[in-house]
Amino acid sequence: MAHQGRGSGGPRGGPAQGGASVSRGQGGRGGRGGGRINYGPPIVYRPANGIIPRPDSGVEQVEDARQRARQSPSSALGSLTLTNTMPTRPGYGTEGKPMTVFTNYVTLTPDSNLVLYMYDMKGIQPNAVGRKLSQIIRLILNESNELAGYRNDVVSDFKYTLVSRKRFPIKNDRGFIRVAYKSEGEDEPLQHAQTYTVPLRLTKTLTFADLIADLTSTNPAGQGKSKLEFIQGLNILLNHHAKTNDSLVTIGSNKTFVWEDSEDNATDLGQGLKAMRGFITSVRAATNRILVNINVSHAAFYQEGKLTNLIQAFKAQPFGKTASRYELHMFLQRLRIRTSHFPEKRNRHGVVVVRQKTIWGLAQPHDLKRDAPPPAASPPLVSHRGAGPKDVKFWLRDQARSPKRLIGPQQTDAGPGRYISVYDYFKKTYGIETSNNFPVVDVGTEGRPSYLPAEVCIVLPGQNVKSRLSGEQTGKMVSFAVRPPWLNAKSIEEDGFETAGMSRETNPLLDQFRLAIGQSLITVPARLLKEPYVQYLKTNIRVTSGSWNMKGIQFKKGGKLKRWSFLAIQDVAYPPDSDDIRQNHTAVEALTNALRSNGLDGTNHDYIQGQELAIKDRADPELDAKFAIASKRFDLVLIILPGMKKTETFNEEVYDHIKVLGDIKYGIHTVCVIGNKFRQKDPQYLGNVALKFNIKLGGNNQAVEQSRLSFVKEDKTMLVGLDVTHPSPGSLPTAPSLAGMVASVDKDLGQWPATLRIQNSRQEMVSGVGSMLKTHLEHWRSLGKHNSLPDNIIVYRDGVSEGQYDDVLEKELPLLRQACKEMYQAGMEPKLTIIIVGKRHHTRFYPIQDKDMDPKGRGNLKPGTVVDRGITEEGVWDFFLQSHNVLQGTGRPAHYVVVLDEIFCARAKAKKVNAANEVEMLTQALCYTFGRATKAVSICTPAYYADILCERARLYNADLFKGSNGGSSTVASAGGQSLASVKVHERLRNTMFYL
Repeated sequence: MAHQGRGSGGPRGGPAQGGASVSRGQGGRGGRGGGRINYGPPIVYRPANGIIPRPDSGVEQVEDARQRARQSPSSALGSLTLTNTMPTRPGYGTEGKPMTVFTNYVTLTPDSNLVLYMYDMKGIQPNAVGRKLSQIIRLILNESNELAGYRNDVVSDFKYTLVSRKRFPIKNDRGFIRVAYKSEGEDEPLQHAQTYTVPLRLTKTLTFADLIADLTSTNPAGQGKSKLEFIQGLNILLNHHAKTNDSLVTIGSNKTFVWEDSEDNATDLGQGLKAMRGFITSVRAATNRILVNINVSHAAFYQEGKLTNLIQAFKAQPFGKTASRYELHMFLQRLRIRTSHFPEKRNRHGVVVVRQKTIWGLAQPHDLKRDAPPPAASPPLVSHRGAGPKDVKFWLRDQARSPKRLIGPQQTDAGPGRYISVYDYFKKTYGIETSNNFPVVDVGTEGRPSYLPAEVCIVLPGQNVKSRLSGEQTGKMVSFAVRPPWLNAKSIEEDGFETAGMSRETNPLLDQFRLAIGQSLITVPARLLKEPYVQYLKTNIRVTSGSWNMKGIQFKKGGKLKRWSFLAIQDVAYPPDSDDIRQNHTAVEALTNALRSNGLDGTNHDYIQGQELAIKDRADPELDAKFAIASKRFDLVLIILPGMKKTETFNEEVYDHIKVLGDIKYGIHTVCVIGNKFRQKDPQYLGNVALKFNIKLGGNNQAVEQSRLSFVKEDKTMLVGLDVTHPSPGSLPTAPSLAGMVASVDKDLGQWPATLRIQNSRQEMVSGVGSMLKTHLEHWRSLGKHNSLPDNIIVYRDGVSEGQYDDVLEKELPLLRQACKEMYQAGMEPKLTIIIVGKRHHTRFYPIQDKDMDPKGRGNLKPGTVVDRGITEEGVWDFFLQSHNVLQGTGRPAHYVVVLDEIFCARAKAKKVNAANEVEMLTQALCYTFGRATKAVSICTPAYYADILCERARLYNADLFKGSNGGSSTVASAGGQSLASVKVHERLRNTMFYL
């Protein structure tokens, strides 16, 4: 049976899921709990009017004119930079077959006479945040006397900024607006309503004639002027429509959803959640024009309706499992509800006034003691977290027995009164009998509880989920989100423009502010780069559509494997069939043959008979004991995890713990596989496993043809990948940020040892980057067997947003330079280039002609598609590269931005080559060196490895990052180490343990 291109084996280095696994950026693996929708054969996108626009020739003319001016011998513009160090574009790429593609951008044309005035509102007194702040600004815009004459002239981000097309007549451009607070829907403020004082301060006057002149100028001088305020103003203007439309739901500043449960727009995720399809927009400055980037977006929301229904849905987890009280507590935190036990109130327009409350969590012991000054008199009595109405009692003061009053907040000065249960209070006061099967929720302020039975709470619509989705929900979300490119482009045209406020029929602000937005996607020039050959031991393999066949081929270099064995782990709750045990052994024999045929050194005499082990959970001491023995006997242990759907949570938790035991505590390589997949003995699956074996053991799976690596083939250039991962929603407050660095040790680019650092939570810049680089320079010398340190260092920096480019240069670059100064002789320091790798953007490309579609790519463009003009700024050195074969969904190209260059431009000048071509071709070639797949990956290998490394570090502290009730890290439970001291075992430290 012929091999297909080998996948990465499993997500993020996890257990292998199947032979057809998907490389990064290709949509992920098949969803658990739902199959893919069949959208039919792939087709190309066609606009509704049937007209395919040509790329704007004026854009290309301005791009070329500026480049000629920069490169003129009589001009100093060739060295012009946007900042002190960030290089300008040295030219456009020319390699590859030219073509034209659609992209998810439209033009935005402001009136040349448009002037916008930006006002800052920071310093509101008393302080207000969140929804209250938004309501205050809403009152200012709609009801304040001061802005009565500006109702159609002012928009806001509903945080701290007003944007007006008229200047306010206030002295020195500073003033105040006072507003009495009232809740949404109320006719008048309450009798003693809080009055807020909102300052107004003019911060910027935006004259769009200046911006238009700057963007359309053929003179590159002055192109470094900041356009951020203009872009901010336009984004606020564009998104104001959605934020003031009751039929739309917004997330953050620029995601918009139509709140309707149509089959095409929503899907049930289970456990009380649903997924919605909407759109995300962003205004961008480009050469010769302003553009709006619009893309399909997806998010998870709570199911609205009765809170009791939501609780029941959440508790009914897959395979008969029941959510813990702590999990329910975390699930409900900050959920907004309205109450149903009071008579309905309507305003003068007949609209129901919603009494909103926010759930802090379940009632729990010591609620009042969290921040009450000691001693707290007569605190609530709660038998346990999640107690029902009969088991939650509070102190009812004699003067507070009015049926008009909601329970609490509790007072520290109790006064005369008595304890009463929530059950009795609601029965006597409202005539409502509540069930003790549902928990009491706390809707007070933190530390000052107010209790409500779940039966009187109604979940409000439009609340997005910030916590981590379960595996089952994630699978359903992926199934819902994965759609072919032509369909997403069609959705943007048919629904996106209207939803996102980009249609003048639905958004009157466009006419009021004199903005014209194109109603069709633009086209831009693109090029298709030739795919490189991939090299193995005795042969070169031709790549087709980003993948290649390795059948009968041996690794470029085999690793050293002396002794290994397997451990088949079972969940005691689900014992395996006797046939499974027998099949494990035959599958291991098949794997041994695969390892041998692929050229792993030592596989003729190294296998030791494996064992089965049934455990109840990850903390079972038997698992630790097995690792203690294995670490003294073996180089590597193959772990066979259960293959049943009902053991997925068990698999995930055990997998995390196995990596801690192997990587941290005992220093032994581990490769995990899923039992039911492994036992099928599929050659492709076994081939995926062999890739992991070899690369962990010091081998080199493949190399890319040397001619595509430019000067890297001279063995004087070290490539570095750097990434940072941060706590995600649902992580514990003590979860840190984690930085990971990988680096090559020689020109073959087969081995990339790693270093990890723990740093302050959500700190993006890597404070330990200098010491990390010094470690890798030592690796270059020792592991790479070099007599000298590299002449060049190219850093691919992942995980940095646009607004942080300068931070990289101001904070990380000095540390890198200092490390080099300490490692090199004076005057011999290496040349540095730093390239940012962006993957969280929303730029997409769509083929125009059938011949431009990848035959294996579900309607996407072919691997190697590069775009560096049309949607970019001429003065910024960046490009988009779709390097991979997209197996499902719409492909996302990687965005590369050169923020420092001491290598390519100097070389281009000396060798008379195109620096843009050099960077683009090298970056593409690096996408074919990823050792865990016989596929090109979606971001270049250094950045991808750094990302995987950071994900592995998260596993070491899974309890912190996944929000476990215990709060102790997995590492601590395994090895007794504190978080700050987590280090990879010395036996694995110089290996690729993280793959």
